[in-house]
Amino acid sequence: MSPVDGVETMENQEAKFGFTAFAEKWNGRLAMLGFVIGVATELLTGQGILSQIGLL
Repeated sequence: MSPVDGVETMENQEAKFGFTAFAEKWNGRLAMLGFVIGVATELLTGQGILSQIGLL
């Protein structure tokens, strides 16, 4: 079973460094996940992120 043409999977990625499309996709996905977790935490606790860590 081979991956669909044009679709990159983690198995066929070489070790690359720098601003590659693969790294930027994962960076964006993790940033979106962090943003959603931050908003959900604010909604559940009623405090902003800065208040939660004691800066306000």
